[in-house]
Amino acid sequence: MTGPQVAVIDYDMGNRRSVEKALLHLGARAEITRDHRQLVQADALVLPGVGAFPKGIANLRRYGLDTVLREQAAAGKPLLGICLGMQLLFDSSTELGDLTPGLSLIGGQVRELRADGLRVPHIGWSEVRFEGRSPLTGAFQGVGAPFYHVHSYVAEPTDPSTIVGTAEYGERFTTIVQAGNVYGTQFHPEKSSVDGLAVLRAFLELTAGTASASVAA
Repeated sequence: MTGPQVAVIDYDMGNRRSVEKALLHLGARAEITRDHRQLVQADALVLPGVGAFPKGIANLRRYGLDTVLREQAAAGKPLLGICLGMQLLFDSSTELGDLTPGLSLIGGQVRELRADGLRVPHIGWSEVRFEGRSPLTGAFQGVGAPFYHVHSYVAEPTDPSTIVGTAEYGERFTTIVQAGNVYGTQFHPEKSSVDGLAVLRAFLELTAGTASASVAA
């Protein structure tokens, strides 16, 4: 395969294998790993995850992955966080009662979803409204698309310009973000059928463009 080399971060949390399979299906050279050398050599990084924010950030720190992710993001490498992986990109979370620091790659805090009496966690398909321009959504013809969500917490970005997409479940919440080369989806693109694969394909395409530009330089 000639697609970009993508490292799926292995930090003992969540849906790593399903993300890897989706990326392989799209032609990427994807591999689940926590090896620092492989992360540095990869063209792009994907941080998946299902579970609690405090355990997620603790596991990243245990393996020294928090430092690697910050360094690689600062170097301009494309990074995509999915579900818990998106939440970990932010400054902090109030999950489990305490304020837990995150990766601080995107400004803002993660808080409990205000579901207005609806059942939590929010599990199912929700229409995502595209609020801003991003390579992740550039191929879509309409103003939105349905994606599959599983979550009880949501991110509140400090800078509204980082919000690319929102959905509604009791309240309107942020579900796609971008800050430079750092991207995130609260929904699971790997479980969101054709539209989810379109988001992952767009990430691979921008990754290939970044890698080509790096080689040319």
